[in-house]
Amino acid sequence: MEFDNTLDVPLPPAEAWKLLLDIKRIAICIPGAELTEVVDATTYKGKVAVRLGPVALSLAGQASFEEIDHANHKARVKAQGSDAKGRGSTDSVIDFRIDPAGTGSTVVIHTNVKLSGTIAQYGRGAGMIQSFAAQLIGQFGDALKAQLAANQSSAASSAAPAAPTPPAKPISGLTLIAKVIWDSIVRLFRRAPRKS
Repeated sequence: MEFDNTLDVPLPPAEAWKLLLDIKRIAICIPGAELTEVVDATTYKGKVAVRLGPVALSLAGQASFEEIDHANHKARVKAQGSDAKGRGSTDSVIDFRIDPAGTGSTVVIHTNVKLSGTIAQYGRGAGMIQSFAAQLIGQFGDALKAQLAANQSSAASSAAPAAPTPPAKPISGLTLIAKVIWDSIVRLFRRAPRKS
């Protein structure tokens, strides 16, 4: 399945581009993610923890930059992961680019994801996977902005360095399901004919 998302970053495009390519720095902002190994300049290994109600999944895998276009601030990442208990796997291709937006930037993200095994059953509806991705990107954006704000205040005060951002918690399936239900209700009311 394929879907699109956007992320606002309070940095000009050139700075946002450098930040998003600094995987060591941004990995701690990804909900439930842990960077476990830097294989080389474009390949990374890691784990992502996801909780769907009573079921906790831990996906271990690898992500590689397949294309990096520095001049146009575009990149393609291929990511693969599988659950340690054999409950399925994911295979994703993520294209992103950075566009100027006022004094900051907008990251435009196109994702093509394939799920297999039990994981595919958990996320049967494309709407659920899209909502999951939107929530994940939203939490990543919030954590990234908090990290940038902490770095700016630390640099401005020239006091002791700011404490590192704590690792994000696994994304909760209960929160996700509530968001999917809410989104469905909103769509239903938007489609309902209005009485005059």
